[in-house]
Parts: sequence; structure tokens; C-alpha cells
Amino acid sequence: MLAAMPQPPSAASRDEPAIRDRGDACPGALRLHAADDGYLARVRIPGGLLTTAQASVLGLAADRFGDGHLELTSRGNVQLRGLADGCGTGLAELLDGAGLLPAPGHERVRNVVASPLGGPRAVHRVRELDRLLCGSARATGLSGRFLFALDDGRGDVAALDPDVTVLGSGDRVLVRLGAAAGAVEVAAGDAARAALLAAEYFLDAADAAGTRAWRVAELPGGHALDDGEFALRLAAAGIGAERLPEVAWPYAEPARPGVHGDALCVLPPLGRLGSAQWRVLAGVADAAGGGLRVTPWRSVVLPGAGALGPADGRAALEAAGLVTGPGGPWQTVTACTGRPGCAKSLADVRADARAVVADTGTGAALPVHWSGCARRCGHPRGTAWMDLVATPDGYELDGRPTPFTDLAAALTAARTTTPPPSQ
Repeated sequence: MLAAMPQPPSAASRDEPAIRDRGDACPGALRLHAADDGYLARVRIPGGLLTTAQASVLGLAADRFGDGHLELTSRGNVQLRGLADGCGTGLAELLDGAGLLPAPGHERVRNVVASPLGGPRAVHRVRELDRLLCGSARATGLSGRFLFALDDGRGDVAALDPDVTVLGSGDRVLVRLGAAAGAVEVAAGDAARAALLAAEYFLDAADAAGTRAWRVAELPGGHALDDGEFALRLAAAGIGAERLPEVAWPYAEPARPGVHGDALCVLPPLGRLGSAQWRVLAGVADAAGGGLRVTPWRSVVLPGAGALGPADGRAALEAAGLVTGPGGPWQTVTACTGRPGCAKSLADVRADARAVVADTGTGAALPVHWSGCARRCGHPRGTAWMDLVATPDGYELDGRPTPFTDLAAALTAARTTTPPPSQ
């Protein structure tokens, strides 16, 4: 049996704080990243919430300025690749006109994931936190990697290693700092403001530590965030808070492709769509009347589309090469960018994955992540996973050299014999 790859830590332990000797270079929609296949833009989409009009603009941007593809990220954002040098102004004007750049000075800090199957209250909370973030001068000090999670209580996005988590959908919610065992409880109406205050508390701690930490887990022990201090800060801001030293945090599997109540979850293989596929997706969302929700698992939830019949959308989605039902080999396969987009990659991992995925079985075991190098960019979070890494001599599967001709058989064996991780 192949060993499952445990989730690696996202940052150094507090006993060995990360010392940042440079500014955060995380790409955005205004700060483009130079890649081997052209420039890359990452458009932040808080909560993954898109109107169909905004989705159409993203598709237009991919065609007009990029390589005609859109990539979904592990934080529910959208990337455009293959952008030409000098397109920044035109791209920014197009995105701004669609309301996708509401505060240019804050565009890279709007990293907010939310339970994609949450109801109207969850949507309102996303909008409120984004409004507060964009209105806070202090929030511009956050790195492009700082992550907020607004979990409706099921425990799906709370498992994604967020820096600030809001959990619950009732009149009272929990706010957690990093991976703390405890939390503070506040009124639901104060949730967004409490989340912003938590981020400001982190910034104060990072300034005091002098390590230029980007994330809560990077703070050294002497400057770690404390629930008691946070509760005092909330009280000073007029927010009543109760400290809970121990909390049993729930866990829920990500939404899988298929119907969930009145919503439909759609999976683009490897989280990448051509603009024609994207337009089909936006067209079905428009027919359903609920917009789109990009998920941190590189899928898209279409509220209202679960009630559509096959002839009203699902058939068109499937004809476009998108997965609309459970099972199938793509459900648990992810990959980094690989060649030709990444100079560090040793293989075209996406092409290699497509070459073997149909022969690797459909067992609902551990996810398989294809990495072009040892950095393992884009690996699954919140779970264990099978680790397939390109090396100068070929691939290694969970650390074992495996010839490409044997990969399909090895992955099939792993997918059908490795038990899912316990939570």
C-alpha cells in the first residue's frame, strides 16, 4: 500500500519563525507576475461570488489579453495567463468596469473563502467583510497570502488553514485566530468587524515581532496571538465577546460534482477552462438566476441550477467537457501549472495527467496531486494526499521512483486500496 502524503505545514513553526527579508510578491490583477508563458494576473473574488456579468467579463479578458483560458485557484480566485506585456492598463479598466477592482489599493488582500453551499446570510457576510476590508487603510498591510474563511458551520472552508476563521450561521458565531484550539464567540452581526479586527491584531503582532510575517502561523512564540487579548480588543471596539478555550471544530468534505439541493457543483478538470467552456458555464448560471461561486477546490457552484433539467444546462456543461456528477477519475486529481508556464517545472504535468487519468480508476480514496517540482505548488489542503512529483529522472509517487508507463497502474492501486484520511 502506498503511503499517503500528509498535509505539509503552510509555514514554519513558532519556535522557528519565518524571517521575511523581502516584500510580498504575490500576484494580483494590478501587479502582474512574469511567467514562462507570459504575464499572469490573479483576480481576487471574495467568497468566490461572481455575477454572470462579471463572469462574462473575465472570459472576455482571457480572450482579449491572455491565452483564452481561466484557471481556478485553491482560494477560490481566478487567474489569467499568457498575458501580453503592456496589457495592464487595459485589463485593469475592464475589470474595474465590472466591479472586480472595488479598491485598487486593497485588491491583493481580498482573500476570502466561504462555504459555497451557504445561504443568503453567508453571502451577506462575505459582502460585509469585503466592504470593511476595502475601507480599512490598515488592511493594506496584509500580505497577498493572508486568508479569511467564512464557514457556515459545516466545517468545509475552516479546514483550509485560514488565518482568521468565522464559523457558524446562527445568531452567535465563533472567530478563531490561526489554528488556535479555542475561539471567541460574538454576535453574528459583529462577525465581519471582528474578522477585520483579528487581522489588525495580527498586523500589530507582526510589527512587534519584526519578522515581517505574512501569516498567523509565522509569528514567533513570544508574539503569538492570544484569545484573551483578542477578546479585550473586541470589547474596546464595542463588540461583546466570550472566550472559549476549547472548541470541537467540525469538518465536512468539499462539495463534490453533482446536485446539492437547488445548487449544482461543476468541476472543470484540473481547474482550468477555455473561454468557450467558461461561457457555457456562465450561460447556465444565467439561466438558473443565481450567479456563480468559485470554490477553493477548483470547482464552481451554480445556485439554482440544481433544479434545472438535463436539457436546461447539464447536457451543455457535459458536452463542454465539464464534470457535473459524482464519481469519475477527475474528482480527486489536481496539478500545478507545470510546463510551459513555470520555469521551475520539470514536466508538463497537466498533459501527463490527462494521458493517464482515464486509466487510474474512480475509487473515492485520497486525492492525487501532480507536481512539476519539489515545491508542490497548489497541493490539496485540509487532507492527506498522494504525492506525484516530477524529477529530472521521471516521476516519484509518494517518494518512490515510478516509470511513467507504470503510473496508471500504481495510481489505480493506490486509489482503490488506500483508505480515506480520518478526521
